[in-house]
Amino acid sequence: MTQLREQFAPMRLLYLCVVYLLAPIVGIAMLLRGFRDHSYWHNFGERFGLGAVPDGGPCLWVHAVSVGEIQASAALVRALRERYPDEPLVVTTVTPTGAQRARELFAGIAHVRYVPYDLPGSVRRFFDRVRPRVAIILETELWPNLYHECGRRGVPLVLASARISPRSIGRYRRLAALFREALANGIVIAAQSPADADRFRFIGANPLRTHVMGNIKFDFALPDATQARGAALRAEHAAGRPVWVAGSTHAKEEDLLLDAHRLVRSRHPDALLILVPRHPARFAEVRAALESQGVGFAARSRRERCVAGTEVYLGDTLGELVMLYAAGDVAFVGGSLVPIGGHNLLEPAALGLPVLTGPHTFNAEDIAQLLVAEGGAEVVDSAAALGARAAELLGDAAARARMGARGKAVAEANRGALSRLLALLEPVIAATKPAPLARARPPAAPARSSPSGRASH
Repeated sequence: MTQLREQFAPMRLLYLCVVYLLAPIVGIAMLLRGFRDHSYWHNFGERFGLGAVPDGGPCLWVHAVSVGEIQASAALVRALRERYPDEPLVVTTVTPTGAQRARELFAGIAHVRYVPYDLPGSVRRFFDRVRPRVAIILETELWPNLYHECGRRGVPLVLASARISPRSIGRYRRLAALFREALANGIVIAAQSPADADRFRFIGANPLRTHVMGNIKFDFALPDATQARGAALRAEHAAGRPVWVAGSTHAKEEDLLLDAHRLVRSRHPDALLILVPRHPARFAEVRAALESQGVGFAARSRRERCVAGTEVYLGDTLGELVMLYAAGDVAFVGGSLVPIGGHNLLEPAALGLPVLTGPHTFNAEDIAQLLVAEGGAEVVDSAAALGARAAELLGDAAARARMGARGKAVAEANRGALSRLLALLEPVIAATKPAPLARARPPAAPARSSPSGRASH
């Protein structure tokens, strides 16, 4: 233990120097981004541990970094509210879009705020205000000062649906001295897969506290009337037209998708592409790119309606991706033709759509491999391959039905991670519940005298 502390101390000191140097740069960058997107200015003090104090006493705290993780956390947050109706519940996130989505999903259920920057003072102020009893962090958010403060205050920390991608293992290994003390002792890890559990053990996690629980993304519920809303949108904008949807797309990827769509339209001249960029901050950029390339498009944010010559319907709104998937015949999930790591393949699979993805799926490699192995998804490695396969599927209803049914079966067969996670959390939460105040014994009643003058008992 002494050797561990000797190794940990200089690494921690170096980390503190780096975060103190970077903090003003990051803070100024966020303020400057606010000129383009005012949401970056909202509740800015929370990023330094300031802001409103949640109602109630010590809380259950769930952290999800951005929109995708917030969406995945919905079933967990609602289950915690049902199981612990009297416990204050706080959900934190990093991005403005994550915060907006969390407020939409958890209105009246949880207090939503930003997690602080990983500065010691900011983290302490956050803990003083929020007073977490248990910290539940989704997927992989390894922040040394936050973890250190959990340990210092005796707050149990659970990494839920935890994962480490093969690309990240080297970086975490190099920084292991920052995390090893916490990983080896106080953190409970609910890993998505055996491979993820092995990677956590490799960087120093306690094997006795590392469990394989599965991926809670399989336990999501489609929003009410999703398919009916998708059908209504299609009837309004693309009745009788073949439609494919590209969701969660990134910079440079949209250009590849437009190339693929030209190939699709060479075989299906009336085909419509529903294009949904990942980040709202890029909506205006994508609109400008479509205009500069002379693409006929209609923007959902402007309530424009598709006409016969419309090539692309731009989904430049927040929180409607699943509904837009439901309006299509074929789905492509973005962040995968460019090396972002891919996004949630389960949403279109759960709708029974055939799913196409690029080769870069390391953000959820187990889900991608499972869907591909079972025939619910296919990997395409270029715009030409994507356009060719999308065109084939749009022209073959039977193939779409087979592929969609296989993907939907995978999504349904792998549910259950949430119940396993809740069972793991139950004793952790119970152990932190404050003991009820002992009742004072009522004073003994005075002895009553009998008619003979003797005390009666």
